[in-house]
Amino acid sequence: MVLHTSPFSSAFLRFLHSLSWGLIFPCFWLFDRLLASFLATTYEKRQHSEDPCYSRALCILISTPLYLALVVATLPFAFLGFLLWAPLQAVRRPYVYSQRGRVDKNRAEQGNAGTTINDWKASGKSFCFCSANVCLLPDSLARFNNLSDTQGRAKEVGKRISNGASRPQIKIYIDSPTNTSISAVSFTSLVSPQGGGEVPNKVASVAGGVRSMSLTEYKHESNGEAEKEPEESSSSNLQGLEQENTPLNEPDSASGVQISISAPVPSNDQEPEDGQTPNDKPKEGDSGSLDSRTASRDSLVKFHISDSNAVNNKLVYRASMIKKASVRKRRHADDCFDHEISAFFPANLDFLCLQEVFDKRAAEKLKNQLHHYFQHVIYDVGCYAWKGCGPFKFLNSGLLLASRYPILDASYRCFPNGRGEDALAAKGALFVKVHVGSTPQDQRIVGYISCTHLHASAADCVVRCEQLDLLVVWQSEFIKSTSRPAGADSPEDMVAFNVICGDLNFDNCSSEDKLEQQHSLFTRYKDPCRVGPGEDKPWVVGTLLDSSGLYNEEVSSPENLQKIMENEEGRKEYLVYPTNKNHGSNRKGRKIPLKGSGRRIDYILYTEEGLQPEWKVDIEEFSFITQLAGLTDHLPVSMRLAVSTGEEEP
Repeated sequence: MVLHTSPFSSAFLRFLHSLSWGLIFPCFWLFDRLLASFLATTYEKRQHSEDPCYSRALCILISTPLYLALVVATLPFAFLGFLLWAPLQAVRRPYVYSQRGRVDKNRAEQGNAGTTINDWKASGKSFCFCSANVCLLPDSLARFNNLSDTQGRAKEVGKRISNGASRPQIKIYIDSPTNTSISAVSFTSLVSPQGGGEVPNKVASVAGGVRSMSLTEYKHESNGEAEKEPEESSSSNLQGLEQENTPLNEPDSASGVQISISAPVPSNDQEPEDGQTPNDKPKEGDSGSLDSRTASRDSLVKFHISDSNAVNNKLVYRASMIKKASVRKRRHADDCFDHEISAFFPANLDFLCLQEVFDKRAAEKLKNQLHHYFQHVIYDVGCYAWKGCGPFKFLNSGLLLASRYPILDASYRCFPNGRGEDALAAKGALFVKVHVGSTPQDQRIVGYISCTHLHASAADCVVRCEQLDLLVVWQSEFIKSTSRPAGADSPEDMVAFNVICGDLNFDNCSSEDKLEQQHSLFTRYKDPCRVGPGEDKPWVVGTLLDSSGLYNEEVSSPENLQKIMENEEGRKEYLVYPTNKNHGSNRKGRKIPLKGSGRRIDYILYTEEGLQPEWKVDIEEFSFITQLAGLTDHLPVSMRLAVSTGEEEP
């Protein structure tokens, strides 16, 4: 299958589309600004309340007639543009595929920096997936979710994702028969030669590099005053990180310390756009606050303390030498993988699925930022006008998929049963086949990823169930139609994984979502967070934030939001909970929560069906991510999936 690199097949059609949109856009933008002027976010209201010279009523009184006059003036041009634009949508392609830079013969089979399809190991490999709803609607519509500045948020979302995923990942494994925890003091002694105890030279030298991993200044506000923390960075200490993996596999027999450093190799295929700073350079305002609105890029340090006589493991994440570490652990014996609430996107992220990337200009900005890390991006997915599924479509599907591995095939299908305001968007499912490896016999090893966004209205559970039915059928058809390469003599591809990511708009604990909870999808696909219908695992938290509190100081940065999500009482203040309409309200006017830890409507599901007979997939880790604090009303989720072939390394 040929991937569509343009929404239209010819330059003439692209010209007509650009001309029609150029006529429509001024009226569209002015009307969007007119509506936005009546809808202020809580952050804007707070700023205006602190300005004694600001009068919102006066501003609306002045701006409204001006916007109305300009809308009326541009309306005839918009009408002409619409007459040209609408018929063109009948021949528009369902998505746009973008590949970063030019790929020469030596990199023809390379996904992103350090991600080649030829590094498949005989024993298998692990892959990291992430799903997030980023709410990139036209500005006036985004304000209904207490969000604004869609164009700025799109650029910032892309920066935070790229910076979080491209940071080096440092793991320190400490085998101790007696100690199952590590404190800040023990960490200091490990990285500093002055600490108590003798540290091997090999460990001390690497730890010195760890200590210098803070690439930027942290800035945060305390009692209204900005406090700057000292920057500890040294380019010389980072030279050891300029490779894919630098493990020290010979731990000192006395200390039992093993250090592994993994970092994506920076790529020079594409120069920074719009005067942007490359990801491997320091940036200011790196705390991820609302003021700086930039992403934290400090490296993530994992301490993995394993007890030879016990099952429990604890992994302590440390964002920098000066920040308090948080603990990730397996709380129950039946948990076979690690789980955490993280202030960072996972390092070495392989696949990213986004929902609600509706605004076309925002999608372009987001794509450009993601290309600093992901080489392959599919965006502008869906259909418009009267093409395809049901009523007139003003918005596309809002789906976007980014991959470090080459994309072989892609297909989009639109849900035909949308209702109400959801029917105005071309919600559906994007199916993608990626090339993740090859056997010594040159047989391709592939993976399948489905990205979707289901119907939103809480009362329309039947609609969502119908969409889940279609999702399963469409995914099976896509796999069947792309099971082998072009050519009659080519062997069938070997399937390593089959994953579904997306915003399903129902949770597993609400009494109102029982129909979806019992859908047959969950008999074929596994949910790492789920015990059964109506019950999640104890460590699971909701992914839908209460939009009214997005700009509160307690959750205004990734680190602050992480702390709140780790606290049960804090979660009750800032998450939307499954509720019983028969219950009364609490003192803050919110309904009393039934059970669980918030509405979890963002999912990553996987299946073992359809894989190679002796291959197995296991979850290595699952994370709830707070790095997009202040930019969306959802918590992204990530999952690292290990694919094992059952063979041993030669």
